[in-house]
Amino acid sequence: MLYEQHVIDASRGLARRFLPTAYRAARLVEGITGRTFPAFKPRPLWYKQPIYYFGNHLNFVPSGTPIRSPSYSHALDYELELGFVLSKPLFNATVDEALNAIGAFVVLNDLSARDVRRAEMASGFGPQKSKHFLSSMSELAVTADELLEDAADLKASILINGKEICSTTTAGMRYSIGEVLSHASKDEQLYPGELFGTGTLPGGSGMENGHWLEPGDLLQLRIDRIGEIQHQVLA
Repeated sequence: MLYEQHVIDASRGLARRFLPTAYRAARLVEGITGRTFPAFKPRPLWYKQPIYYFGNHLNFVPSGTPIRSPSYSHALDYELELGFVLSKPLFNATVDEALNAIGAFVVLNDLSARDVRRAEMASGFGPQKSKHFLSSMSELAVTADELLEDAADLKASILINGKEICSTTTAGMRYSIGEVLSHASKDEQLYPGELFGTGTLPGGSGMENGHWLEPGDLLQLRIDRIGEIQHQVLA
């Protein structure tokens, strides 16, 4: 979760859809004070170290696979991320060692059941069924020697039914990719083939940009110089 603006805008979007009364009150406070409502900002630990969670690697599908909302959710959302794959093992790695261990980059889509996620996060254990049901990535990977120097400054976009609804970028990470991997490797063995993601790019989810998925939609998530993920949404 590397982008502060994503956290703020996603928190606003969640309140707007699921807690409308609280949302209106928070926006009133923001209008009066000219400052971000405190509950919309990341928790204090986010400002001290990279924050991340483990997803379900067994439920990844490639671009082109039809997707549908899980039966227990009525708020299917997409999350556009930059993914990076290790080609070397890491353990207590320095930032430079971590960067040298990146083998390739992919477009990553972290699908979310937003209505379910609210209760799961409140449990104190983090996301469970709201995240583990499905994720996807681009069919092609771009090797690190082609992209590593520019990974933090790539243009990206989201289209639904052929219309661009979001233009964003990989710029603005709180921590560098090297810092993320170095932190993750602290007294923990990381292996070649492990996939990491930056977290959602600013504006890169329906909860932020207001364009939620509906049955029949064609979703396209793009990052320049890497490729795209495309899915048809089933009923």
